[in-house]
Amino acid sequence: MLFGPESSGKTTLSRQLAAHYNCNWIPEYAREYLQEKWDREQKICEPEDLLPIAVGQMRLENEAAQTSEKLLICDTDLLETKVYGEAYYGNWCPPKLEQYALKNTYDLYFLTYIDIPWEADDLRDRPEQREEMFLKFKEALVNYRRPFVLLRGTLEERMALATEHINKLLS
Repeated sequence: MLFGPESSGKTTLSRQLAAHYNCNWIPEYAREYLQEKWDREQKICEPEDLLPIAVGQMRLENEAAQTSEKLLICDTDLLETKVYGEAYYGNWCPPKLEQYALKNTYDLYFLTYIDIPWEADDLRDRPEQREEMFLKFKEALVNYRRPFVLLRGTLEERMALATEHINKLLS
């Protein structure tokens, strides 16, 4: 499970890991949902979008889990949605989202550091708050006692460390 702030390499690395292990890759549902919203209305995420995003993410994961043997590589999860909700909406998160975000866990989280260049797009909006956002994600993993490994450095360095830890889980 890849976890971390926007523009920290989650999608690139998660795709590469899924290709490396020839397993299912679960994209970030929020990206598709919010890009469609942006294209339609030029609006970014609003509080009422959080539950539909969570439902869509879980649908993608549940569908992929039915055809997966040992490994799923997820670009994001409900805890990430919870962290974003709280960061954007004054520590508020829909109770249902919070309930399932805390209940839904993974064997290992890869926390992606912000040492890669920022890439702007329609949805990314906090380049000046990268450190602050990274710390919110790290704090969530620590507070909710999620097992995690910090990934930093080049894509190759991140890939090597991630595969080392995944191989340990699989053996």
